[in-house]
Amino acid sequence: MKVKVSQKQTLSNCGGDYVQAQNMSDVIESYLKSILEEQRQIEIRRAEIADRFNCVPSQINYVIKTRFTPQRGYVVESKRGGGGYIRIVKANLRPDPESVAALRANIPSHLAERDARIMTQQLFDAGIIQRETGNAMLSAMSHNELALEDNRLEEMIRARLFKAFLDSLRFAN
Repeated sequence: MKVKVSQKQTLSNCGGDYVQAQNMSDVIESYLKSILEEQRQIEIRRAEIADRFNCVPSQINYVIKTRFTPQRGYVVESKRGGGGYIRIVKANLRPDPESVAALRANIPSHLAERDARIMTQQLFDAGIIQRETGNAMLSAMSHNELALEDNRLEEMIRARLFKAFLDSLRFAN
């Protein structure tokens, strides 16, 4: 028995247990994140991971480019060539001006609402902001609040707002 959850996800009844179906990108992301839970950084070879998951190497590129971004708290370095590797480092936010400045430097000129939510959550989880501050930030940057028809302009304004919030954290006290 399958129950439709969304266009992307389904729940399957497997002997009484429910298992959420995942796409290949989700599986690869989960695998890499499980390694990063044990270590602060990992070095991978794209071809080896592609072989492990029986997919094309460009699938690994897609996962790294979209799921391991500075906005999500990761730094990615790559070395091309025969002995090349991809290094993924989980950045640890700290409540000091230098750490906040480094985060600000990695904010793109256009910021999707989803990425703004993720980064705001990271600030809260790191103890840099209080719940009320985070909720105020999220509210001010929400699509409902900005309510612009031009998505690109909305993302540009959201990026500027987020940078302004970060500036206020750097110069507070």
